[in-house]
Amino acid sequence: MAKLSSCGLDEAGRGPLAGPVTAGCVVLPAGFPLEVLGDSKALTVRQREKAFALIQENAAWGLGWSDAEEIDRINILQASLMAMSRAFADLKLRFPECRITDAIADGLYCPALPVPCIALVKADSLEPCVSAASIIAKVARDRFMLEAHAKDPRYGFALHKGYPTLAHREALAQWGPGPLHRMSFTWKRPS
Repeated sequence: MAKLSSCGLDEAGRGPLAGPVTAGCVVLPAGFPLEVLGDSKALTVRQREKAFALIQENAAWGLGWSDAEEIDRINILQASLMAMSRAFADLKLRFPECRITDAIADGLYCPALPVPCIALVKADSLEPCVSAASIIAKVARDRFMLEAHAKDPRYGFALHKGYPTLAHREALAQWGPGPLHRMSFTWKRPS
């Protein structure tokens, strides 16, 4: 019989002007080295990459995405929750033996899931499985934005990952929005 487990859910990329919102869902095994975990925003790139590899090698995990078009159509909150639901479904596809009994989602809202879920503000700092979900979402999204930069370096995605930095806003003023930009988000032209 499969072990019954809780999963953690978190997203990365709610605030950028470009790119997808990405969610992670993770079930950690007993004995996982919790010292490598933490809120993904508080870890260095190197720490996140190390933790990402350990999570992928040792835990049950899934990723979910919502692209700029969907974000524009249903709004960023709904797209974030949709990405979390997709991450849960992806975990179940990758690890069908994993029997999830409940979920903890970072934030104020729970996605639609087939198991009970609680929303917890700052869960990415408080719950190891949510910290792990935060890490895989952030690393996967950052890698996506690095690939986007390699295809079209005009916007500087490698530097800011789509967040509204001065350099990004200057590039938008020069080039206009590209296919990865969220048209429903507002951005000011630099003064």
